Amino acid sequence: MNRREYLVAAGTYATSLMLGGMAHAKLTAPLVRTGPQPPLQWVTPEVKGRGLSLHTFRSRAVGAEVSFHLYKPPVYGADLTRRFPVVYWLHGSGGGQNGIALLADRADQAIAAGKVPPHLMVFVNGLRMGMYVDWSNGRAPVETVIVHELRPHIDANWRTVATRDGRLLDGFSMGGYGAARLGFRHPELFRTISIMGAGPMQEFLDRTPRASRVQAADLLNEVYGGTQDRFRAASPRRYAEQNATVLARSSRIRLAIGDQDETFVNNNEFHEHLVRLAIPHDWIVLPGVGHNPIAVLNALGDRHWDFYRNAFDAIGG
Repeated sequence: MNRREYLVAAGTYATSLMLGGMAHAKLTAPLVRTGPQPPLQWVTPEVKGRGLSLHTFRSRAVGAEVSFHLYKPPVYGADLTRRFPVVYWLHGSGGGQNGIALLADRADQAIAAGKVPPHLMVFVNGLRMGMYVDWSNGRAPVETVIVHELRPHIDANWRTVATRDGRLLDGFSMGGYGAARLGFRHPELFRTISIMGAGPMQEFLDRTPRASRVQAADLLNEVYGGTQDRFRAASPRRYAEQNATVLARSSRIRLAIGDQDETFVNNNEFHEHLVRLAIPHDWIVLPGVGHNPIAVLNALGDRHWDFYRNAFDAIGG
C-alpha cells in the first residue's frame, strides 16, 4: 500500500465495521492516522416515526449540543401520573439512524398488543464508531455523555422510573458491546442488560472479520490509545470480573446471537466467561441467523418481549 492509498483507507470508517468473531485479518503494530480527523456528529438528523421525537441537551463533557430520539407510548400523554421504565437502545456502527423508526414501531405494536408494558425508548447517539467508551484521545467522551449526562437528563425531564430497576440497556453489534460494558460497569444504574450480536467481545483487539487491518488499527489507536491493555481494561470481560458478585446477585442479563453470525465464536467465549464467573444469564442461539438485527428480533419473536416484560413487571410497569 502506498502513502496515498493508506491515507484514503485510514480516513474512512466502514459503516459495517464491527470487531469480533472469526479471524479474517490480524493486527500487528498499531498504525497512526495522519491528516485531518473527520468531524463527530453529535447532533443527528430527525427521524420521523410513531411516537418519536428528536431532542438535544447541552453536554458539558462535549461542550456542545448532543441529540437523541425518544419514543413515548400513547398512554404517556393520557395518564399524567404514571411513571414509565426506560429502554436505552444502543445502535451498531454507522449511527443506527435507519433502524430508529422501525424499532419504535415494533415497540408500539407490542405495547398495543399487550405483549409488553408501556415504556419509553431512548435512542442514544453513540456516534458512527463511538464504541460507547470515553476515547483515550479525549475527542469523544461517549460513556460520560450517556451515563452521567443523558441518563439524568431523561429522568429530570420525563416521567421515568428513575431507579436501576426501571432501566434496561439493549443493543446490537457495537451496541451490544456497549450494553455489556456499560451495564456491567454500572450495575448500580442498570439492572437489565440485553446483549445481541455483540462485538468486539474478545479478550484482545487483534483480529477482525468486518474491517481492514488499517481500519481496525486506526480504531484501536483513536479509541483505545493504541494499546491492548486499554482495550482490555475497558472491556465487558473485565467489568464482569470486577462486578461479578453484584451482577450475579441482582442483574438480569440476556445474550442472543445467530449461529451464522461471524461474531458467534467470541460471543460463545464470552458466554463461557460468564459461566465461569457464576453470573446467571440467558444464552440464546438462533439457528440460521447471521449478523442482522431485524433477523435476530424476528427469530426471538415474543421471547424478546417476554424478557422486557419480566424486567418491567418486577417494578409494576
